[in-house]
Amino acid sequence: MRLDSYLAKHHPEHSRATWQKFIKFGYVTVDGATEENVARAVDSSNFIKFDLPATPDFADQKLPIIYEDDNVLVINKPAGVLTHSKGALSDEFTVADFIKTQAGKTSDLPDNNRFGIVHRLDRGTSGVIIGAKNAASLKYLQKQFSDHKVKKTYLAVVGKVPKQFDEKETEDGFRIDLPIGRNPKKPATFRVDPKGKPAVTDVRLLQTFPDGTALLELKPQTGRTHQLRVHLAYIGAPIVGDVVYGDGAKAAERMLLHARELEITIPAGQRKTFTAECQK
Repeated sequence: MRLDSYLAKHHPEHSRATWQKFIKFGYVTVDGATEENVARAVDSSNFIKFDLPATPDFADQKLPIIYEDDNVLVINKPAGVLTHSKGALSDEFTVADFIKTQAGKTSDLPDNNRFGIVHRLDRGTSGVIIGAKNAASLKYLQKQFSDHKVKKTYLAVVGKVPKQFDEKETEDGFRIDLPIGRNPKKPATFRVDPKGKPAVTDVRLLQTFPDGTALLELKPQTGRTHQLRVHLAYIGAPIVGDVVYGDGAKAAERMLLHARELEITIPAGQRKTFTAECQK
């Protein structure tokens, strides 16, 4: 049997994918020698030992709570905090870690790095995010996102007033309807792509500032990764502090994008609008 499969079978407290990471990081030995090949063939005659890193204890870590009941947790995520880690080997506190501590040990959710995560905000984005404390609530909330029954409102400071507001017919706002796809030259990023998935953002101008920047209200009608950042950069008004899509955008201590409101129906059947004040 493959080493990763063998460990997952005999130690199911970790998934096969997690065991693969442990093996590649050198935490597993076979017959006294470190083994980093996940496909190494082993059987009961081999002496397999592992010395795994201690699981971080985030019990004392807190995030600002907007709303909480037995099924959901709504948080005002600070900029700089990850929604969830990218893998099992992480010692960084995330929103998922906080949901896990609030849900308690009786939760029926899988104990993984995406614990209770319904949707995500980029690390640099602050604001309202909702999590689930149990499997039924997770499914209930995620379906609303996939069915586009959730309404989201963001605030963003951009480097310049979008040229669309020079036209009288756009005084009350305008719509960006441009498909988005992964950038093959930089696979971790996205771009406007005619062959991409539909992406729609409604934009309204709230305020202009003496330095030429402007405060926009953004209402995404779809939920593509990095949608707001890609759309605004494409029209020549990148978000201040966006080092990935800014292309010379004005510098800032953080990316000036904030998830202001989230309207959703919680498992109790109530339609609620949660609002997050910008902390910084």
